[in-house]
Amino acid sequence: MRVIAGTAKGRTLAAVPGDSTRPITDRVKSALFSILTSQELVTDRRYLDLFGGTGAVGIEALSRGAAQAVFCERDRVALRTLRGNLETLGLAERGVVIGGDAFAYLERPVQQPFDVIYIAPPQYQGLWLRALAAVDAHPELFTADGRAIVQIFPKEWTEPGVVNLTLLDRRQYGSTALYFFGRKV
Repeated sequence: MRVIAGTAKGRTLAAVPGDSTRPITDRVKSALFSILTSQELVTDRRYLDLFGGTGAVGIEALSRGAAQAVFCERDRVALRTLRGNLETLGLAERGVVIGGDAFAYLERPVQQPFDVIYIAPPQYQGLWLRALAAVDAHPELFTADGRAIVQIFPKEWTEPGVVNLTLLDRRQYGSTALYFFGRKV
């Protein structure tokens, strides 16, 4: 796993030992950031990387010029790995690591809205539906052109029943699907 572009291009990310995380592949990450770049959702933008794991998505955003990335992670081993990756790559000053439950974080009052909220929880636990519902219940989490992006195994998909969000796009890369949601107008 490596950083694909930007100031940390080519640098390797440490992996979380064990199988508690589901890292994004370079292929999917490259496609994701191609889409986000075309929508002007990278440079000087704020990211929320829920279920942060190694921090691969938020770190990629920071490397490419995002203003800030907030990472939520509750697993202690993943937290150490995430903090280490930010320090090693020299991105720690723009990365905020929240050790704790992603759902509790989503219930906090919003200080400043996010441009991108990335939701990539452990598979087959229904956590993506719960996280998307929490994000949907708090549209103040987003900027006007903000996106919530869900990364899941394609067979996990079910209609989420959102009220304030709308599905804008869906992409599949092998065994990984990305669903892009925006605010309803």
